[in-house]
Amino acid sequence: MKKHILWIPVVAAVVLLAAWAKPMIENINFEKPVSKNISFAVYKANNYTSSVYDDASAKLQVAIVKVRGNKRSIVWERSYDARLLRDYPTLATALSQNVVVHNVDDRKDHLEVLYTLTYNSKGSVMQLQDGTVISRGTKEGKLFINI
Repeated sequence: MKKHILWIPVVAAVVLLAAWAKPMIENINFEKPVSKNISFAVYKANNYTSSVYDDASAKLQVAIVKVRGNKRSIVWERSYDARLLRDYPTLATALSQNVVVHNVDDRKDHLEVLYTLTYNSKGSVMQLQDGTVISRGTKEGKLFINI
């Protein structure tokens, strides 16, 4: 009978240890961080040859943001100086950029590629914002930005 009584604390200790260790094991990430390739192209959608566009320009800002829960951090950004609309290249000769973001925890993080396009025509300014999400499980993303 004494042998059976000794097993009760041992079994209780094992149950408590298992209950305590399970949440810790769930928080351990066994996956390796991944790298994600993001490419984008900047080009004009129209020919802008009309005299209405003679003084019209556009400036572009692009940012890649890593998002984990409510935390957002910019991991890459670039600003393109303002240039006349007619001076932007066509899709065939687009300004292209390829960015590799390393150390992405694909289970917890996703990336957002965001851009702000600022048009200026004789002092009238208009801003457009857009972007795309590079979701979990995706290793590559493409974004076409037309001016």
